[in-house]
Amino acid sequence: MVNPSSRVPRLILLSILLVVVPIAWAVAGGANKPIATDSFGVAIKGYDTVAYFTEGRALKGKKEFEFSWQGARWYFANAAHRDLFAANPKRYVPQFGGFCARGMTRGKMAAADPKAWTIVDGKLYMKFSKASRDRWRQNKAENIKKAEEKWANIRKQN
Repeated sequence: MVNPSSRVPRLILLSILLVVVPIAWAVAGGANKPIATDSFGVAIKGYDTVAYFTEGRALKGKKEFEFSWQGARWYFANAAHRDLFAANPKRYVPQFGGFCARGMTRGKMAAADPKAWTIVDGKLYMKFSKASRDRWRQNKAENIKKAEEKWANIRKQN
């Protein structure tokens, strides 16, 4: 018979693994460019990164329009978006690998909500939440500068 109290440590361990392993996998497989992925290696929670630029909105991608890049699986809403990304991924990939741009100002690789985003000077920045996005927008230039410095340090460590 299993002691019910022994389940709690297992649940905690499983929870930790579900958070740490995807980040570690993304860092290790990202060729010095960490990408925010889930436990299946899907970037930015399956949202179509091209849609932010072409549709002006967060749009969920479909597995049938998948493209692999930098060790991550990217989903797109349609073949045209997939093909645009394939032709020039750096044009569409979110800054800081899709991690929260506000968290990056403190050097933290925090998960981002694909619905909390901003495009500045043709670059996509994702945030933890819409409230975080709104605070970040109050001083975009300084926040971008801080985050880029921290991101450079993270990339050097990997």
